[in-house]
Amino acid sequence: MMKSYYDVIIIGAGAAGLMCAITAAQHGKKVLVIEKEKKPGKKILMAGGGRCNFTNLDIQPERYISHNPHFCKSALSRYTQWDFIKLVKKHNIAFHEKKLGQLFCDHKSKDILNMLLSECEQYNVDIQLNSVIKNVSRCADAESQSRFYLTSSLGGIATKSLVIATGGLSIPTMGASAFAFELAKQFNVHVWPTRAGLVPFTLHTHDKEALSTLSGISVDSIVSNEKNSFRENILFTHRGLSGPAILQISSYWMPGETVTINLLPGINILEQLKTEQKENPKRTLQILLNNFLPKNLVTLWLEQKILQTKLADCSYKLFENIFRKFQCWKLKPNNTEGYRTAEVTLGGIDCNALSSKTMEVANVPGLYFIGEAVDVTGWLGGYNFQWAWSSAVAAGEAC
Repeated sequence: MMKSYYDVIIIGAGAAGLMCAITAAQHGKKVLVIEKEKKPGKKILMAGGGRCNFTNLDIQPERYISHNPHFCKSALSRYTQWDFIKLVKKHNIAFHEKKLGQLFCDHKSKDILNMLLSECEQYNVDIQLNSVIKNVSRCADAESQSRFYLTSSLGGIATKSLVIATGGLSIPTMGASAFAFELAKQFNVHVWPTRAGLVPFTLHTHDKEALSTLSGISVDSIVSNEKNSFRENILFTHRGLSGPAILQISSYWMPGETVTINLLPGINILEQLKTEQKENPKRTLQILLNNFLPKNLVTLWLEQKILQTKLADCSYKLFENIFRKFQCWKLKPNNTEGYRTAEVTLGGIDCNALSSKTMEVANVPGLYFIGEAVDVTGWLGGYNFQWAWSSAVAAGEAC
């Protein structure tokens, strides 16, 4: 039965919200989680292609983007990937490392959600779904233990600690909203401008048309700009470029900037061409290049007449041109696909307004922000889930 007072109210029943609820309840707090959607953990269920990449073996603060790069260190060091893995093992959830330290469930993402809900049930966390917050205000009565009063579709509820775990703006179909940012502004908490991160690129019309025949082709590549460099696959799509390497660099990219793509990261094609010219002079360019790249890609970027040229007849200038095309491809994306397909939201609640140890707003005692709403964004590969777990535990222990 709903009560009119809780020690802790958490808004948002996603990864961070549920983890915070568990932690606070373990510390003897009476906890309520309010969720506007009909079901909890919708982004957990869709994560990792339905298998939930729930953390990474190699969590490092340097793999998070923030205006305050040191902010994430405290929470990540106090509740680590090993702590979460221990919880996963406690619930006998089978998992595996896919690549680059990324841990996935062997079966379904639902295993992680069920684990969190089971822990919530064990510690008597009250979860109210399909519920709407209408207003949040600070309690005027200085004698009261309550600091906040919420009017909602559930009625009026008071609490000492209010935790905002409503996420960012990415993937609106999963229930994303600007609630956290709007509430922050209500309480004069600075919010950095937001933008889509871990998101595919769209291309200018001429590039999109030129590359249209490559849709569906995936190539191991190094994608880089002045800020960072990533080696993973890129995927040509009917809208532009996607794949892990593109998603990674998108978080470090701003409109108008150029990215450099090396489609042959394992070799030096210039040296390879010169060596083959000496050793196999009668071999054609096409036969050589097809050993390293998809045929469609090779034939799109080099005319058939050139491809049929024997290596013995190729000039060094042609070799340099091939190097520039395939190992130093300069591309200026038109934009990104935006929040519609973005995995994360960059920017958000200013870390300098929060305690790095507790996630509490410095100037508003009892108010906490955790998870994606905070200006801490991780790399692709379980980093953002780990931030959700770590920031949630930090708040849950303190509130």
